[in-house]
Amino acid sequence: MHFRSLKKGANDLYLNDTLEIDKDGNPLTIEDTISSESDLAENLETKLRWEKVAKIIENLDDEREKEIIILRYGLNNKRPLTQREVAQRLNISRSYVSRIEKKVITDIKSKVD
Repeated sequence: MHFRSLKKGANDLYLNDTLEIDKDGNPLTIEDTISSESDLAENLETKLRWEKVAKIIENLDDEREKEIIILRYGLNNKRPLTQREVAQRLNISRSYVSRIEKKVITDIKSKVD
């Protein structure tokens, strides 16, 4: 039984397993050889910007503007709606939804940058 369990784990690889050792005696691990296309600093900056945008939207004074942005972009785990669907839901014109959306996005961009 013991030998069977050892045989099952014999082909397992771990990220900290040593592949070889350089001339200075430093081990080269599997983790060292795996490259990643994502840039950690860039991902962090993007996340911080989105958190700032979410805070700006949450603190909007005009409830209608806030609701339009939330509905249009599917925030708070909602399905994004078209301008027409938002207009029907709020009993306003599609062009009015478009104007409010454009205004709020411009305001958000100016506050984030």
